Amino acid sequence: MSESATLPRTGHAEVDDAIARIDGIVNSNPVVLFMKGTPSFPMCGFSARVSQVLQEVGVPFQAVNVLADGAVREGVKVYGNWPTIPQLYVDGKLVGGCDIMLDMHRSGELAPLLQGAGAQS
Repeated sequence: MSESATLPRTGHAEVDDAIARIDGIVNSNPVVLFMKGTPSFPMCGFSARVSQVLQEVGVPFQAVNVLADGAVREGVKVYGNWPTIPQLYVDGKLVGGCDIMLDMHRSGELAPLLQGAGAQS
C-alpha cells in the first residue's frame, strides 16, 4: 500500500495487526512471496511452483510462510484483495498468484519486472 493509502481493516484486532505487519514486509522488501510453507519445504503445489520459478530466475525474495500464523494467512487475503495463496508482491504491488506469475514467466514479462525491482537474475 502506498503511504497515503489506508490499510484495510477487518474489525478483528489480530488480523488487523497482521495486516499492518504485512504492509511493513511488503514495503521493506522488493520481492515478497506469501506462500504455504517455505522455499525449501513448500506445503502446496502452487507455492512450490512459484518459489521454484523465483529460484530458477535467480531472484532474491522474502518468503513468508502463511501457515505459521493464521492471522497473516487471513490478513494477506484482505491486504491484497486476493483470495488465494501464494501471492507475489514486487515493489509493494501485488503481481498475483500462481497462474498469473507462471503466465508472466512463460511470456518473458516476469524477469524484467523483477529486475526493475532491483532484483538480480
